[in-house]
Amino acid sequence: MSPKTCQPDLHHLTDQYKLTEEELQTTLAAVMASHPALEDLWVFGYGSLMWQPEFSFEERTLATIHGYHRSLCVYSHIWRGTRESPGLVLGLDNGGSCRGIAYRVTAKQAAETVEYLIRREMVTRVYIPRWVTARIGSRIIRAHTYTAAHNHVQYAGKLSDETALHYILQGHGRGGANTDYLSNTVGHLEELGIVDKPLVRLRGLVER
Repeated sequence: MSPKTCQPDLHHLTDQYKLTEEELQTTLAAVMASHPALEDLWVFGYGSLMWQPEFSFEERTLATIHGYHRSLCVYSHIWRGTRESPGLVLGLDNGGSCRGIAYRVTAKQAAETVEYLIRREMVTRVYIPRWVTARIGSRIIRAHTYTAAHNHVQYAGKLSDETALHYILQGHGRGGANTDYLSNTVGHLEELGIVDKPLVRLRGLVER
């Protein structure tokens, strides 16, 4: 079966997954109800949030979480592909560990920041807001992040390099080429001292 035939027909499905304003407010309320009102908020970023947070923070530092790993496991239908020709973007998937960036946000700005993140990450609800345990040196913190929704039509799961390469080479959306997304991601990670071997390997295949 070719990579393209593995992708379900999304032409009539994507709209039903778009986050409504009511769902946004319900999600925001649920997240904030599980966060102590007077405590600062920690946010864990593993992709573009690491170098383009676009929210105010008091502290920014490298952190590691366990139980999830960074993966090109989400079909992109908007920014790096279309419904007809999907690309691939990052998600946090089950298993392993992930090194990323933790941001500390003041308690006063916590709700505003979470609302921004929901609007940014949950456009089609392919990501799930979640609390994770992160290690910063000898410190252990509770951080807010977004993991891939396994029951979503945009969830790609674990793909072979050959299949992932197919989507990366074809993907082009509002944010540009999927190949640029991969190259920029690996470059930014390396600048932070993070070597993600699967992504480096895919970049090498693209460059060849």
